[in-house]
Amino acid sequence: MKSSAPSPAGRGLAASWSLLAAAAVLMLIGTQGGPAAAPPPQPAPRQAGHAAPDSTAPALPPSEPTRVRVPSIGVDAPLTPLALDADGRLAAPAPNRPELAGWYADGTSPGAVGTAIVAGHVDTATGPAVFYGLGALRPGAALAIDRADGRTAHFTVDSVEVYPADDFPDDRVYGTAARPELRLITCGGGFDKKKGRYRGNVVVFAHLI
Repeated sequence: MKSSAPSPAGRGLAASWSLLAAAAVLMLIGTQGGPAAAPPPQPAPRQAGHAAPDSTAPALPPSEPTRVRVPSIGVDAPLTPLALDADGRLAAPAPNRPELAGWYADGTSPGAVGTAIVAGHVDTATGPAVFYGLGALRPGAALAIDRADGRTAHFTVDSVEVYPADDFPDDRVYGTAARPELRLITCGGGFDKKKGRYRGNVVVFAHLI
């Protein structure tokens, strides 16, 4: 199974991390039946999130992330790079590795200026996966990204939103930020048994502290 989302000529990378019941595969989905997607374009920087700008820590230099940790929901997971497949769609973490999360390696690295993207399964055919508890996060929750340079990027949650797959706010989620920001994404919004996928996405908005 393959994933789909709007193209970079459109509004960016609209995502819906959805479990396909028949294949137990995580899909990156945008609008229903939308075209294949490449990574988001890089529009002019904007200030996103809900916290005051003066609560943001100085940006870190780019470095590959190695782990994502969210203590309040028991997440301590390795990160794997995610890239585009031959059809221009973002590949998902391996479905046989439910404990694994992925980061969009051609985008912003967590802690650097911009919007970094980390995504993972909510569940698989064998049960709950790495981001099963993502929707339980609340503003102010702490999360951390360990990096290959030995530094840890610490973030605080600004908001947790649920969006339907056919009305995903690309610009809000993926638009380039003027400060270091992070999005954690998984599927949610209820499971559609007829279509064999979740109806939307849970998106966590966070910024570096």
